[in-house]
Amino acid sequence: MNPTTLSAQRIEPLAVVGGMVASGLMDVTSDLTALESEGWWAVVLPFDAPPVCARFERRRPTASLPRPPHQWTGPPADSWSSSLTQSDFSDRVALIRDAIAAGDVYQVNLTRRLSAPLPHDASMLALGEQLASGNPAPFQAVIELPEAGVRIASASPELFLTRDHSRIRSAPIKGTTATAGVFSEKDCAENIMIVDLVRNDFGRVCKPGSVVVPNLLERQHHPGLDHLVSTVEGELRPHVTWSDLIDATFAPGSVTGAPKIAAVKKIHELEPVDRGVYCGAIGWVDADRAIGEFNVAIRTFWVEGDQLCFGTGGAITWDSTADDEWAETELKAARLISLASGRPS
Repeated sequence: MNPTTLSAQRIEPLAVVGGMVASGLMDVTSDLTALESEGWWAVVLPFDAPPVCARFERRRPTASLPRPPHQWTGPPADSWSSSLTQSDFSDRVALIRDAIAAGDVYQVNLTRRLSAPLPHDASMLALGEQLASGNPAPFQAVIELPEAGVRIASASPELFLTRDHSRIRSAPIKGTTATAGVFSEKDCAENIMIVDLVRNDFGRVCKPGSVVVPNLLERQHHPGLDHLVSTVEGELRPHVTWSDLIDATFAPGSVTGAPKIAAVKKIHELEPVDRGVYCGAIGWVDADRAIGEFNVAIRTFWVEGDQLCFGTGGAITWDSTADDEWAETELKAARLISLASGRPS
């Protein structure tokens, strides 16, 4: 997530997240204890890099979202490359199934990065507008902090974590099919595995007996596909800080696997490039009111050097086949890449 000098000079820092537009950047830190201080913070939790917490002076509803400096003009559709070829991906699916057979893991989320040359004068605000129009999502976000090396446009459908004082909730997605398609037994099994993982994570910071699953395996429709979504809730023990909560629950179980520590180790062994912000979390914290919300940073574009990047992946279980899993990564990416490669109408 290295900034470019040109972008840092021309782009005003802002955060569009949680239905608000924040401006007037006050300070930036990687110290999560800052979230116990005061003020309103936009927070980026990369999958494999330090957090970025940015406090803003002003915020207003997104109804008054500023216009981007120009319309989005994306990279050509044929300029995108993948960090894994289909053959590479298939080999890694086989290695994960070997690890499952050996009892090392039950499920591993395998991803690949798509990248294309960053358009000249690229505006994440313009890309965010393009995504909001063509792929509206409940947890969309735009973060422009070029001097901190953070430039993100997210159309995430997934809630990682919401906190309202002592109440917390997560809504992991696991299971994907084409619109109105049939979910498989594998889809249901992998969702339940992750629900158990999230319950365990919540149990580390919640009062005994307070962790519940009010909704299991609900079908949700999103543009171009359907997902299985479950909900986990809990009541925090007294004096749990934001840092405690993030330490207990990050990275999101739906994009790691089970058991989490072993799955993350396997991810680092098999994926040829770091995930960056992809599969991390993007959100906001109101430190004065002890409330906040984070998405899972999927369906998310970010800038790294002179490249526009996008990640796509899926859960590998014993029942996985390499061809089906590859097809799922293609399904998840197709609509978003098409939008990002689009031209103004």
